[in-house]
Amino acid sequence: MLDKLEAIYNRFLQLEEQMSDPEIMSDMDRYKKVSKDYKDLKAIVDVYLHYKNLLDNRESAQLVLKEEDPEMQEMAREELDTLAPQIEELEEKIKYLLIPRDPEDSRDVYFEIRSGTGGDEASLFAGDLYRMYSRYFESKGWQVEALEVNEGTVGGYNKLILEIQGEDVYGTLKFESGAHRVQRVPKTESQGRVHTSAATVVVMPKLEMEDVEIRKEDLKVDTFRSSGAGGQHVNKTESGVRFTHIPTGVVSESTDGRSQHQNREIALQRLYQRIYEAKKNSHESQIAAQRKSLVGSGDRSDKIRTYNFPQNRMTDHRINLTLYSLDKVLEGDLEETIQALQVAENAEKLRAGEETGI
Repeated sequence: MLDKLEAIYNRFLQLEEQMSDPEIMSDMDRYKKVSKDYKDLKAIVDVYLHYKNLLDNRESAQLVLKEEDPEMQEMAREELDTLAPQIEELEEKIKYLLIPRDPEDSRDVYFEIRSGTGGDEASLFAGDLYRMYSRYFESKGWQVEALEVNEGTVGGYNKLILEIQGEDVYGTLKFESGAHRVQRVPKTESQGRVHTSAATVVVMPKLEMEDVEIRKEDLKVDTFRSSGAGGQHVNKTESGVRFTHIPTGVVSESTDGRSQHQNREIALQRLYQRIYEAKKNSHESQIAAQRKSLVGSGDRSDKIRTYNFPQNRMTDHRINLTLYSLDKVLEGDLEETIQALQVAENAEKLRAGEETGI
């Protein structure tokens, strides 16, 4: 573990140097990537340096034990007793910090809320979920844009699609996908009976243009004489440019510019866009398939979480977490629940890593 931590520390120092490199600072995309990598490693490095300091102190105390002075030996034993639980606690923390992060975690997301089983009450509950999440997003400092809004007939929403931008949005919200069940007395209920209805939430990572990577060796470039209107210049020179992306078979060409150089730029931009669209469509198809597994049918029985108003209770059924503070949860106090889900995921990853010897 120490070798791995030392390698991370050396990488951290390299990134620290790069952040003050004028060449990197002048390239915004590159600087953003270096800054992100630096920030990701800093949490591990801070713990490692503290851990290393404790190990050095333990080693010094162990050397003092070999001295003949009984008073010094007693002080050393007391220090070792103090250090032992601190070192053990940090070792557990480091194990979790070394678990590989899902590369999707840092993405922005499309966040969807739909009313499920329960008619008007389901739409009202979808509205309550929207209010709850909105307050949570605000507490995180994330930017929210409504892309689609379909209001219910008596209030609330039948469907909402939001775009959420910020830091580690998908990594924080990915556990919210699924059917959310509510148990309460609806406003329209005259007999005071508790009804059960549901809404579904889907969290989908957003694909960005920079996710498209095109290598020169994967491109076939052809030049050709343009045909049609355009005058003598177009007909006499091979100004047309065609790119073929060999791995995907996507083709892009341009004869719009008056020079081959202009057409290369136009055709390349079109190629990026077409590959991006193809990748985006594939990405969305995977998400659509994933969506069905995440939310099921939207039926009351197909649930990940229950919000019980009479008992002021919120239960997450995946990790058997129950909180009797539903009123606070509905005000956007989701941090305890989300952290518990993250801890459960990390514990599972750690267990899987130990079983496979990774």
